[in-house]
Amino acid sequence: MTQQLSYLKETASQTAGPYVHIGLAPQQAGFNIFEKNFSNTLTQADTQGEKIRIEGRVYDGSGSMMRDVLIEIWQANAAGHYHHPADPKQEQREEGFRGWGRGCTDFDTGVYTFNTIKPGQVIGRNGRMMAPHINFWIVARGINLGLNTRLYFSDEAEANASDPVLNLIELQVRRKTLIAERSLDKGQVVYTFDIVIQGENETVFLDI
Repeated sequence: MTQQLSYLKETASQTAGPYVHIGLAPQQAGFNIFEKNFSNTLTQADTQGEKIRIEGRVYDGSGSMMRDVLIEIWQANAAGHYHHPADPKQEQREEGFRGWGRGCTDFDTGVYTFNTIKPGQVIGRNGRMMAPHINFWIVARGINLGLNTRLYFSDEAEANASDPVLNLIELQVRRKTLIAERSLDKGQVVYTFDIVIQGENETVFLDI
């Protein structure tokens, strides 16, 4: 058996795309084929916490905006607890807030959006407190494996300064690639988080 396997060639790799949204978010492309469509809106009317909108664009190594990108986010609720069996305080999770969403960049503007709540601080490994953050997973053309990164909040400077993950990044200028800037748009709190796949201002990605 071992001798036979040694003659087999490696299977060619396949990137996600060029139409990643058709397979993973078909509703955005006008295909209503799923009984339940995954959404970029994580909140319901009774979801606790500050409701926010996250938006941004994704750029490739040449600085060109990418318009066919799929993004998934995973986050804790406003109390800092995940809707997951591994969370140590499952009694504090919200049944109406799953903490997970999926969305694509707009084909015309290149902007992605998520409607969610600002998460609370999360207890990490060894009991260390992590700053409020949202986990991102990015898939697009030319990417063999999904890219993992995190969004942190510009108005959480004190918590960010002691976050164990941010402190693994030695250069302050590199840490800034994970900070989303807060603003107001007609009374709606907005955090802008642009993602740069590679190049001079490349976003810090995590090896998970």
